[in-house]
Amino acid sequence: MVSKESRTNIRRKKHRKIRNRFTGTPERPRLAVFRSNNHMYAQVIDDEAGNTLVAASTLDKDVKAELEKTNDMAAAAHLGTVIAKKALEKGIKSVVFDRGGFIYHGKIKALADAARGAGLEF
Repeated sequence: MVSKESRTNIRRKKHRKIRNRFTGTPERPRLAVFRSNNHMYAQVIDDEAGNTLVAASTLDKDVKAELEKTNDMAAAAHLGTVIAKKALEKGIKSVVFDRGGFIYHGKIKALADAARGAGLEF
């Protein structure tokens, strides 16, 4: 019998491999992205201090009010602009993008492109 590893476990392994390659510093923090079946979450994290500097998700009232659905490409793009604006307000211009083990395609790519378009550098 062939047993298959779950997609969640595969994603977690990929994320651990990715996280070994880079960390967020105070000068260039990490933009971490997580997506569930219903929502998307983005955080700008300083790993050296262990602090979340900026966070946004489709659960936030102001973000959710402007969206028709919270789990489509438009929601991902809107979340990318929101997180970029919040980061720029805090003086963060350059980040390291952490795709969280997800494939850089679809919603993850839409969020990243929107964040770049709003002024973040990565």
